[in-house]
Amino acid sequence: MITTEGPDVTSSEVLSKTSQNSPKTTHPEEDKKAGSAYNGFGSFLRRATGHDIQCFVSFDTFVHRCMYRRVDGAALGVARALFGLAMLIDIPEERGGGDLDLRWGEPRDCRFPLIHSMESTPALPKMGIIYGLMWLGAAGIMVGYRYRTSAAIFTGTYWYIFLLDKSAWNNHSYLYGLLGTIFLFTDANRCWSFDAWQNPAGEQTVPFWNYFILKFQFFVLYFVAGLKKLCREWLSGYAMTNLSYHWVFFPFRALLGPHLTDLLIVHWFGCIFDTTVVFFLVYGPTRKLATLFASAFHLMNSRLFHIGMFPWVCLSQLPLYYSFSWPRRILLAGGAAQSTLKNEHPLEHSFSRKETPKPNCRRRKCTMMAMLAYCLLQLFLPYSHFLTKGYNNWTNGLYGYSWDMMVHAWDTIMIGIRVVDRQNPDRVHYVEPFAFTDNDRWTKHADMAVQFARCIERNVQQEALKLGTTPTTPGSIGVPAHPNVSIYFDIWCSMNGRFQQRIFDPNVDILQAPWSPFEPVQWVLPLLHQFSALRDTLIRRKTDEVLGWSNHSDVLFIADFPGLTLRNYVGEDLYNVSLTILQGSVRYGTSPDEDVPASSVILHAGQSASLPAGTFHAVETIGKEPSCYMYTYVNRTKELETNRNGPDAKSHPAMLPLGDELLHRWENFVRFLQHVGNSALYELYGVPMPRRLKELVADG
Repeated sequence: MITTEGPDVTSSEVLSKTSQNSPKTTHPEEDKKAGSAYNGFGSFLRRATGHDIQCFVSFDTFVHRCMYRRVDGAALGVARALFGLAMLIDIPEERGGGDLDLRWGEPRDCRFPLIHSMESTPALPKMGIIYGLMWLGAAGIMVGYRYRTSAAIFTGTYWYIFLLDKSAWNNHSYLYGLLGTIFLFTDANRCWSFDAWQNPAGEQTVPFWNYFILKFQFFVLYFVAGLKKLCREWLSGYAMTNLSYHWVFFPFRALLGPHLTDLLIVHWFGCIFDTTVVFFLVYGPTRKLATLFASAFHLMNSRLFHIGMFPWVCLSQLPLYYSFSWPRRILLAGGAAQSTLKNEHPLEHSFSRKETPKPNCRRRKCTMMAMLAYCLLQLFLPYSHFLTKGYNNWTNGLYGYSWDMMVHAWDTIMIGIRVVDRQNPDRVHYVEPFAFTDNDRWTKHADMAVQFARCIERNVQQEALKLGTTPTTPGSIGVPAHPNVSIYFDIWCSMNGRFQQRIFDPNVDILQAPWSPFEPVQWVLPLLHQFSALRDTLIRRKTDEVLGWSNHSDVLFIADFPGLTLRNYVGEDLYNVSLTILQGSVRYGTSPDEDVPASSVILHAGQSASLPAGTFHAVETIGKEPSCYMYTYVNRTKELETNRNGPDAKSHPAMLPLGDELLHRWENFVRFLQHVGNSALYELYGVPMPRRLKELVADG
């Protein structure tokens, strides 16, 4: 039975009180049936989920009888300790603590903060101190020492580092910050903590809402992720192609084959799992089976993807759907505690048998209003893209808070960054795409492209200041002391197996381009949906045909807009290179350098041209409609390597490299401690802080 802080009110009593304030009915038999149905449903709800239907009679009963009923804090204490442990491992790894010097040590590196005014980040030693505080906060959460302070330190430093760089975001990164915030406001230190050990006479119960808000957050994680997968892109199997060849899918691949495994197991089952798993976890008769499926799902994800501690955090929170006292049952297997608990529903058990002081009703209601507002916000944010239009591109919103995990698979083949001197347009410089950043996340988001362009401009200005007022050297850009440049991006991407196409207008100066968080971005080129249907027919058929030529042949599909020109170079390690027009018309010509070809020919759909190796060529789309075409070629370098090493020379990674993973994590942790220690020595005593160079790490 659910115990509360006030007198128990049964369903029949509620119905009786309600009827006293209602007009008399002339159908007593119908009233009797309705009351029986009400009581029957309430009994079923309590048996199936552990929740009493009376919780929803009024807001007062929802607050006092349901959300503030006292329950055992044992399971919450274990969830807190496991979350803290996961963050202790995560900080040196996915947060970049083990590579502090590489991630935050180069002042010329470009950052992508959510708030653009945060672009000037602290120097490396200060970032080391911040990381050290975050790690100590996570340790305090794990052991429950000065819990409130530890949780506040961890949460504050985590969100600060999170907001500093959108290019490092993932959905689970956002989740960690939310969980840290939730734990901050709960009483998760009532059990299994140093705080409880120092105060053994303290109460070991917590309000039920401490559990509810955590379980609701994971409901949003799963359910909204499932809703995001209810789209043609996912259900047609375009997002996670060829994942079936991983060893974890071997039993399914042997039974269904790779194509059906990708479609049915990866995509369809993934959608069904995300959409339904929490309901099966809440429903008592299916809870154990759902736990089995959820455990298998997360363990498989830990092998399939490089997503850090995310699967383990999800696994650590699954016991929240069981008894509040399950840790005590394990520790006290048998005896009086076991006999006391065995006849109670796992979600109904409460330790609040003694009298409690009169509650502060106003404070409780304010807390519940804040919690409900948070819940509504979590349901709203994944669908708030109609407000934040500046972050919408081919996909809606910033990747990292929409829970659209794995729905969009990107393939980027070319990143062109052109810096032009406005005073002398003949002076053009091309920037290496990874000169100032370690990833290409910025190529898919207009807001990040603007930040990257400004970062490049800032670096150009700093280099110009170093040169002073010396004469401009050949090949340099801008006036040395005060450069005045334009920056253009020519980026070719494919989303979910479509044709490669430009995402930004290559003729727009990004430094001068308008951008607002609340206005659509005009210089983002639209996704060419008219060619999407060709993925199932033309692209798949042509790909199978070309790959069947040899083990080293390949094909590349391109789509472009009218009036735009693709300038490309054919490498000398390629041969049998040909250009075939699939739809539309193009003007094609070759040249030994990047200049526009002096002579050209018109090619229409179905026509082809051979491309000589080691030369540039231009393909301009003419007419009023977009064009699409394909390159076919054979890679001579891979062919020679295979002939030299044999066809079976490629390495096969270990199925479960647990030893290597543990060693890698230990090395990351040791480097992290060194970085934090060196940061403290620098801040306290001015000891120079050693720093690795990215070039040497990449070569080594």
